[in-house]
Amino acid sequence: MQRRVFLKGAALAAASALPVAGTEAAPVVQPAGEMPRVVDTHVHLWDLNRFRLPWLEKDSPLARSFVIKDYQTAIDGLNVVKGVYMEVDVDPKQHVAEAEYVLDICRQANTPLVGAVIGGRPADDDFPKYLQRFRGNRFLKGVRQVLHNPSAKQGFCLTANFVRGVQALGEAGLKFDLCMRHGEIGDAVKLAEACKNTNFILDHCGNGPVYAKDRTQWQRDMENLARKQNVVACKISGIVVQARERWAAEDLAPVINQSLSAFGVDRVMFAGDWPVCTLRATYRRWVEALRTIVRNRPAEEQRKLFHDNAVRVYGLGQR
Repeated sequence: MQRRVFLKGAALAAASALPVAGTEAAPVVQPAGEMPRVVDTHVHLWDLNRFRLPWLEKDSPLARSFVIKDYQTAIDGLNVVKGVYMEVDVDPKQHVAEAEYVLDICRQANTPLVGAVIGGRPADDDFPKYLQRFRGNRFLKGVRQVLHNPSAKQGFCLTANFVRGVQALGEAGLKFDLCMRHGEIGDAVKLAEACKNTNFILDHCGNGPVYAKDRTQWQRDMENLARKQNVVACKISGIVVQARERWAAEDLAPVINQSLSAFGVDRVMFAGDWPVCTLRATYRRWVEALRTIVRNRPAEEQRKLFHDNAVRVYGLGQR
């Protein structure tokens, strides 16, 4: 099932039953200085006075603006020291405006955002020109086109024009985020093979199906993708939106643990997926759920997951 279907279903539940039963737990309050440092590799922002998001349902709890001040409120007390903006699938006519908007936020000293993955259409003839517009911007880390939309049919990312555009990303020193249906990870394997000089990051645990009785094919595909050395990381995120109204950390644990196993301790990164995660959990609850799942892992592994790998993979050493 594609991620947008999960989002729509979760949005309907959230809209009809706010607050959603079972999605809140009393947080353990700790001073920020005692919390391990966190780098959030997947921060969504949208200002509906500026941008049009064609996928956003009018009756969704997400159908309002979520700006940097809202994000700062959501992460308060969790010691999130840095963040990477992730494009929000705006109207393609607004890609330049979205990129300029968020890159300007990254330049400001009073924000945790220190990098951005902007929207783009690799198959477009003018894609190299689009990239050239932002050449040399130290905050630009990569590009994403969501591949689980109805407009992106299976195999679309393997068309000649798309492959050529993704190859151009590698030539520009930029990464491509893979966000696709879990049944199409095999296409990601082929794309990585065709673009050996481009580095890829897999979003949302490959959208692994949380409640599936049999995840054998997904797990096999994840292991095949992880064998590609230019797939430099898997984001541990996103799957909380699949959760039932009443959920617990152990519901998410199988997909998360299998993702950690496939990619190993040096190629996994925490991601908040805020505000989309709020369809099922507050930011704090998502962080606490993941900490619960990995609590028995060595401290060094947890530090890599929540902080160190993101700094290295996205090149966030400055600021």
